Amino acid sequence: MLSKKVIENVLLAALSTGADFAEIFVEDRFSTNIDMVGGYVENSISGRDFGIGVRIFHGLNSVYAYTNNSEEDNLIKVAKEAALAIKSSKKDLVLNLMKSKVDNRHIVKIMPNKAEKARKVELLKRGYESAKSYDTLISQVTSNYFDEVQHVLIANTDGLMVEDRRIRTRFKIQSVASKDGETQIGYYGPGASMGFEFFDVIDVEEVGKEASRIAKTMILADYCPSGVMPVVIHNEFGGVLFHEACGHGLEATFVSKGTSVFAGKLGEQVASPLVTAIDDGTLPNEWGSLNVDDEGTPTQRNVLIENGILKSYLIDKLNGKRMGMESTGSGRRQSYKFPPTSRMNNTFIANGNSTFEEIISNTERGLFAKKLGGGSVNPATGEFNFAVMEGYLIENGEITKPVRGATLIGTGIKVLENIDMVGNNQTFGQGVCGSLSGMVPTNVGQPTIRIKALTVGGRKGDE
Repeated sequence: MLSKKVIENVLLAALSTGADFAEIFVEDRFSTNIDMVGGYVENSISGRDFGIGVRIFHGLNSVYAYTNNSEEDNLIKVAKEAALAIKSSKKDLVLNLMKSKVDNRHIVKIMPNKAEKARKVELLKRGYESAKSYDTLISQVTSNYFDEVQHVLIANTDGLMVEDRRIRTRFKIQSVASKDGETQIGYYGPGASMGFEFFDVIDVEEVGKEASRIAKTMILADYCPSGVMPVVIHNEFGGVLFHEACGHGLEATFVSKGTSVFAGKLGEQVASPLVTAIDDGTLPNEWGSLNVDDEGTPTQRNVLIENGILKSYLIDKLNGKRMGMESTGSGRRQSYKFPPTSRMNNTFIANGNSTFEEIISNTERGLFAKKLGGGSVNPATGEFNFAVMEGYLIENGEITKPVRGATLIGTGIKVLENIDMVGNNQTFGQGVCGSLSGMVPTNVGQPTIRIKALTVGGRKGDE
């Protein structure tokens, strides 16, 4: 992508004013994004995005610059201009870049660009038709196909030089159900670190049916009662609650500045003894996996909470310096236009010993949140609120009628403490997570869990 000699010259230019460390990130990305609305292709974009980012450390301060001009003279100019922010004594340094071999865990059988666009559109049509024909209540269907191939080269003044290739494919459908002037949305969007063979693993027609099933169920549902009650959160995308309410607070981005509720609590009990939480970037072909992070550090399995005890944070290189801790392979960025920071990969609550049936039958009355939607969280306090996309009442230990309009309100720490049953059916759901270093693909996951008491927002009149 760039010659070793050019990389060395750029890194030396970055150190020209006395910096401690310099890094170059080269990215070459090819992507396809196709949107279908109402059975017709509304948007179809295939393109290439190429660029180079240069990052410089001096003490605990960082400078970042980027360009899409890969000429050596321009790269040296960009590096020197960035280095002007550093005022120190120039150090003598001999660079010895040693190229590292990357162990690829994500085997791809069919490169996405080997599949014709017509085949991708045909998948969208099949998904659309399945979703639209599910029921007459379905008024609108939007489907999306996405794939990308990203080549990266990362080198730094510690002697690191590594290249990697990341391939991802995703298929999403959103259905809208309408009745009596009201609408409800259903959504399903599986994805993986796979090529076009991903469509041998998923059935796009089933994706469409699932999105429409949720929308239809919710448009026919009564409104959810409000109050404090036991809440059972299902597996798969139910893990977004832990991801948002707790996972971000475990990122060194916030911990290093003391703005996380988890700061300074290593070794302390922060959750129920039933809770073990993990972030694992090594899982083969999973949506949030990487061979190496965006700083060139191999990803790893990070046990964050073990039997309720806080064991680890998610740490990138710069925040690791601030904390006096090593990187956990968690430095991620959306593209060359962003400096990396600590982020999640595949974050999940590990399996427990209860079955789904046991959790439901042991809940006298409460809410079953089968699918969660969007939400917001304050990492400093852990306070959150989440919409329930698909919910049901639990009455006398059985799932009864569907309810809509439910919102889960609470704090991450309190939720962790109040988990009193953990299922054995852990699965993942896919998402795209936003933070300081942009939008990155992440998996969220968990088995079915029960929170013994959680505030549910709904309608008081429906209690």
